Amino acid sequence: MGKKADLPPAGGPEGGIEEVSLRSALEERYLAYALSTIMHRALPDARDGLKPVHRRILYGMRLLRLDPGAAFKKSARVVGDVMGQFHPHGDQSIYDALVRLAQDFALRYPLIEGQGNFGNIDGDNAAAMRYTEARLTTVAQLLLQGIDEDAVDFRETYDESNREPVVLPAAFPNLLANGSQGIAVGMATSIPPHNAAELCDAALYLISHPDADTDALLTFVQGPDLPTGGIIVDSRAVIAESYRTGRGGFRVRARWNREDGARGVWSVVVTEVPYGVTKGRLIEKIADLLLAKKLPLVADVRDESAEDIRVVIEPRAKNVDPVLMMESLFRLTELESRLSLNMNVLTAGQVPRVLGLAPVLREWLDHRREVLQRRSRFRLGEIVRRLEILDGLLIVYLDLDRVIRIIREEDEAKPALIAAFSLTDVQAEAILNTRLRSLRKLEEMELRREHDKLTEERAGLEALLASDDRQWKTVAAEVREVRKLFGPETALGRRRTTFAEAPEAAAADLTEAMVEREPVTVVLTAKGWIRALKGHGADLSALQFKGDDKLFLSFPTETTAKILVLADNGRVFTVDAAKLPGGRGFGDPLRLMIDLDEGAEIVAAFPYVPGEKLLFSASDGRGFIAGTDDIVANTRKGKQVLNLDAAGKARLVVPVRGDHVAIIGENRKLLVFPLTQLPEMARGRGVRLQRYGDGGIADARVFAIAEGLTWTDTSGRTWTVAEPEIRAWLGNRADAGRLPPKGFPRNNRFGA
Repeated sequence: MGKKADLPPAGGPEGGIEEVSLRSALEERYLAYALSTIMHRALPDARDGLKPVHRRILYGMRLLRLDPGAAFKKSARVVGDVMGQFHPHGDQSIYDALVRLAQDFALRYPLIEGQGNFGNIDGDNAAAMRYTEARLTTVAQLLLQGIDEDAVDFRETYDESNREPVVLPAAFPNLLANGSQGIAVGMATSIPPHNAAELCDAALYLISHPDADTDALLTFVQGPDLPTGGIIVDSRAVIAESYRTGRGGFRVRARWNREDGARGVWSVVVTEVPYGVTKGRLIEKIADLLLAKKLPLVADVRDESAEDIRVVIEPRAKNVDPVLMMESLFRLTELESRLSLNMNVLTAGQVPRVLGLAPVLREWLDHRREVLQRRSRFRLGEIVRRLEILDGLLIVYLDLDRVIRIIREEDEAKPALIAAFSLTDVQAEAILNTRLRSLRKLEEMELRREHDKLTEERAGLEALLASDDRQWKTVAAEVREVRKLFGPETALGRRRTTFAEAPEAAAADLTEAMVEREPVTVVLTAKGWIRALKGHGADLSALQFKGDDKLFLSFPTETTAKILVLADNGRVFTVDAAKLPGGRGFGDPLRLMIDLDEGAEIVAAFPYVPGEKLLFSASDGRGFIAGTDDIVANTRKGKQVLNLDAAGKARLVVPVRGDHVAIIGENRKLLVFPLTQLPEMARGRGVRLQRYGDGGIADARVFAIAEGLTWTDTSGRTWTVAEPEIRAWLGNRADAGRLPPKGFPRNNRFGA
């Protein structure tokens, strides 16, 4: 065994060990980590829209004089300077951030102009930093504008050997224009890019209307404007709510068009993909779905992209609807993606808050006003110092010979000049540093012109600093200049993302597109077993059932249809006909497909017909009319349609095809009343249809009174009572009724 290490003695700091609570130590350290992540890594500053690493890259490139138009420098040089002076967190993380600032498919307005391989939308990585070169763009220059004029605060760098800006002056609305993504501890941010010209218009309106809310600003800001274009298919109400609260999202779809070829052949060409989607991975996903046979309408996909995106999708057949084909692709692939909005930013550089559109723009404008004030005060200080020097120079020009004599004869010329002409120390120093060639009459005239010009500029700056209105007018003028640079008529400022309503392709249409359409006959047994026989008009007499089970109902439909099932607890369930078992066996229990309560029984099943009206009734004779579109359920739990009391049960559902209701009770009383006396609702108890002394409802039918009331007796014969005769049973809803006409079945049913 090795020698056991000697532990330092206990007893506090002097003994080498200090006892602390594990909980308090963990809380303290985790809080420090969380604050560091939130403030220095994940969340952008609301004023300049940058995180520290991006801010340090731009400032480091400015120190290297990599302005627009200057020669490019190796990215490795930039990364080395930034890491050595400002950001000691590894060269690869800095280079990754630099690469993203140069990618025109990642940033709406790139801050760095790259030369070399900076990656592409296919997902290929950038070349190594020793192979690429970079310089700043005009947008980055706007962010840095005035940084040498005391526009922002500076702080010590990590090793206290240099100073770095806390925030950039930001003459460009970078936070919203370029967006930001980040995940911190317990919070995150996700801001999509926007159009700079629209943001400037909204900012100008906010300057002239300080109390304007987000709804007013949305007349200028349409929504995100993404680098890769695409189409946003959300409604204006959804977009407005997202900007109002600062949280929400947008559905972004690829832009596509149909290209026709010879002999009726056509294909779909995708020219823009959603923001953040890698084209290479997207095509691989579509190809995988094709191999898995999950895209029955698509025959092939190929990438014909060069500089522009061109993804060609070929249909399975010429008669395929291109809209339905694309809807199936939107549903299963990243051709449609959701872009989240979470405007969680650092306000005043310190406090994380989720802001709406108006507060975010207000943060930027307030920052621009503060920058204006600081730059004006800085310039005013320079003017005051220069005027002091000019005043001294103009004084000595009145007696140049005496000045020259003092300089030649005095051992200490500076004190002598101060005493002789009542000068300040700064003025005397400036005189002593003046060149002999400047001592001429012409120079005196130029000094007087400069003095007058600076005096006028000082008055203007003093007036600016004393007036809020002048300050906001100056900020507005600066915003207009930015808008002129990035207006909709410019190549960079033209809006790329458009807005549209998603095609109202019904679920049935999409199901039809994904499933082969075939006629079937649905069979439901008394014990709840269901199956689908191929074709219509099948011979049901030859069907076999399990045990003592028997036929309950059957109806013809198609594989693309939805089946609505009413249970006696008042719930309606939805089942896809394509998912029903075939007719060779006994079928499957319907309870395996829906979440039917224990003890509940099936009352009726029928195919869903869009837009159809149905009459629902409970055993106590109460009911109402509901539309099929309102009762379709999207989950296995179904949808509660009939609200029942403790003893009540759902009794029947019949289609509404006429203008009058015929209802008969178990007491064999028939009542006819106008359909207009029934309410239409999506859910409820309804109203009383017929009054009973005992028993409940037996059957009901909605018919056109002009055509008469028809029923089928137990022998299969059809009876019809014409309008004049049926009026003897005509009354109002909730009446008791009277005995039915001669020939009405004894089972109190209207039949098929």
